[in-house]
Amino acid sequence: MAGYLSESDFVMVEEGFSTRDLLEELTLGASQATTGKVAAFFVADLGAVVRKHFCFLKYLPRVRPFYAVRCNSSLGVLKVLAELGLGFSCANKAEMELVQHIGVPASKIICANPCKQVAQIKYAAKHGVKLLSFDNEVELAKVVKSHPSAKMVLCIATQDSHSLNHLSLRFGASLKSCRHLLENAKKNHVEVVGVSFHIGSGCPDPQVYAQSIADARLVFQMGAELGHTMNILDLGGGFPGLEGAKVRFEEIASVINSALDLYFPEGCGVDILAELGRYYVTSAFTVAVSIVAKKEVLDQPSREEQTGAAPKSIVYHLDEGVYGVFNSVLFDNTCPTPTLQKKPSADQPLFSSSLWGPAVEGCDCVAEGLWLPQLQVGDWLVFDNMGAYTVDTKSLLGGTQACRVTYAMSRLAWEALRGQLLPEEDDQDTEGVCKPLSCGWELTDTLCVGPVFTPASII
Repeated sequence: MAGYLSESDFVMVEEGFSTRDLLEELTLGASQATTGKVAAFFVADLGAVVRKHFCFLKYLPRVRPFYAVRCNSSLGVLKVLAELGLGFSCANKAEMELVQHIGVPASKIICANPCKQVAQIKYAAKHGVKLLSFDNEVELAKVVKSHPSAKMVLCIATQDSHSLNHLSLRFGASLKSCRHLLENAKKNHVEVVGVSFHIGSGCPDPQVYAQSIADARLVFQMGAELGHTMNILDLGGGFPGLEGAKVRFEEIASVINSALDLYFPEGCGVDILAELGRYYVTSAFTVAVSIVAKKEVLDQPSREEQTGAAPKSIVYHLDEGVYGVFNSVLFDNTCPTPTLQKKPSADQPLFSSSLWGPAVEGCDCVAEGLWLPQLQVGDWLVFDNMGAYTVDTKSLLGGTQACRVTYAMSRLAWEALRGQLLPEEDDQDTEGVCKPLSCGWELTDTLCVGPVFTPASII
């Protein structure tokens, strides 16, 4: 082991002990605290992160994963991924500073933001981070002035119109502009060593990866004609973090492998990278949030109901909202669904309910249209799949964090991490193995092979 993560960084749990068991202990302790202050907290299953990594290696054996720090910069996640040998994709100075603080060498860092502040470029130059992204002349000029020894990766636009986040509206050079940018870099003695792209999160069509890889091949040919030695292909992110996603990770991997075999076959001398965030952490984090206030609202009765009692809705206020751990409601257009820490009886009536954060304004709505039993102030709600974009880098650097994170890992996952090898699972033991925190994904050996694309032409 490299020594980034130690047993003191997490709670070791034995087989059969689940995330819910740990949550029950922690919520009970928080409720019984005499301080009167009850704050939301995360439970993070680092074993799930370990299993996601081994799944990635199985289905994309030629691709070297880099972790997108902006997705979740909690120290436990960074340490376990550093232990697994990942590189780190950083968007700014704070993220570079954070990963270097835990001991990650500069050679394993890429500053992948194509729109950097000059101070960030100077920080990268001073601290040995040489791999930087760009997609326009202005960015190239800043690097020429502040970090002339940088090795640049040209970020190209993708067809991401069906993705949840349309990154190509802001990032990525069109194929028509790539030759000019490569010529400009050559003129200014800047070394362009590769091509990157990002299809955006939530893309329902994995063939976009194939088209983007084909386009990258075209840009590689341009670079070779102009004298650039290009040996890096960065596939970006967009990989799903949930098993129930519309497009499964295995399907995406199959499409990528087929495209790589065609355009960047083994032995071609190109190092294949990917920048993964949600994939590693989404399902590993669970958050517990307490109800701090409630209000019953009488609904306006219809004509048919005017003779009877008017139904009521209940508004619950939580200690976290869309400006905190639930910001995915704003940015990903999600509606998080809670599970109750206290299991209701089958005969309890359900009421139309909504969940709101602590901000006193109309945008801090976490969820509406829920049917819940009558809950009380101090009750806990639990939300699964809360690992992506819920932990703030700035709060970590400042020494404070809005929500405490309790890290856990099963002994099975810890031994796998230490040995860098997961044991073969016998079919008859699969159910028992999947009970601990480290259960991870159900793996499959069946991959769907998609069609092959040709490079897009330049008009």
